[in-house]
Amino acid sequence: MNTSRRAQRDRRVTAIVLVATAILSAFFGGKVAPGTAPAWAGYLQGVVNGLLAATPIVLLEIYGMQGALGERLRRQPLWAYLAIKIFAYAFFIVGAYAVSRVAFLKLYGLPLQGTDIDQKSLIFGAVMSVGFNLTFELGGLLGWSTLKSLLTGRYSLPRAEQKTFLLIDMKDSTGLAERLGPIRFHKLLNDFFRDVSHAALECEAEIHKYVGDEAILTWADDAGLQDGAALSCPFIAQDFIAKRKALYLERYGAVPSFRAALHCGEIVAGEIGDLRREIAYVGDTLNVAARLLDAAKTVGRDVLVSAELLQRSTVPDDLRTEELPVLEVRGRAEPLAIAALDRR
Repeated sequence: MNTSRRAQRDRRVTAIVLVATAILSAFFGGKVAPGTAPAWAGYLQGVVNGLLAATPIVLLEIYGMQGALGERLRRQPLWAYLAIKIFAYAFFIVGAYAVSRVAFLKLYGLPLQGTDIDQKSLIFGAVMSVGFNLTFELGGLLGWSTLKSLLTGRYSLPRAEQKTFLLIDMKDSTGLAERLGPIRFHKLLNDFFRDVSHAALECEAEIHKYVGDEAILTWADDAGLQDGAALSCPFIAQDFIAKRKALYLERYGAVPSFRAALHCGEIVAGEIGDLRREIAYVGDTLNVAARLLDAAKTVGRDVLVSAELLQRSTVPDDLRTEELPVLEVRGRAEPLAIAALDRR
């Protein structure tokens, strides 16, 4: 399994943001350039200004917010967290504008002084600062795929789709919560889900939602099946947790473990809710995956997979399957053929 997909995604997002910012800034630079300046110089100033401002911002969001800095900032009240970020963004944007302005005024042969163009540029910078913050925060809150679907109206009407589901449920969460207390347990959950999200990125899965101590990951159509990524995903999550074993022991005195279940089939996806909207999945497929997860505890195996999914999937060479007795699923006429999944 390629373990650089997070880095690939980060580079892709960085490139998209920088290109989009350069285009917007070029358009604005051309509009507000002095009348004596050649048209190309105004567009060029916009591009330079946009790249100078956007580069530190996107590096901060994609790389800085993943580390200790981001963790400390997220502990602040929401108003303080947003205020700090907006101030930082404004600093980068205004600083970039000042640098590019000094350079290009010399090119234009104009004196350095305040003008209406300055005011428009600073307003543009403030709008871009708030826009960057809202975009990144909504993407982190809803998930980039969900945000895209909501904006494009993909699920404004319910639609049938083929999905693969991976359900990951922390073991002994009740005992850990009692021992650690609610606040420390919440922090443990956050670290646990962060490792799960790293695995999701490596396997190109979407995180549908977190429900208590359970994470629901999805792949569309046959994605995750043909290359076996869906089957590998729970074990990659185990690897990420194992890499941070010392940190877990230091912070919580325990290393989390989990059970997982995989199933695929047709579901109906659509926007649901009024005061709070989200994209919901409805159908037998997700219910069966939940029953599989319950069965994992009963049969004493950490990862269960339906035979239906195995038939459609390529099993990676480092994994082995073990056929288990069929599972009776409440509300389902036919028993479900299942298998346990483990590393060789």
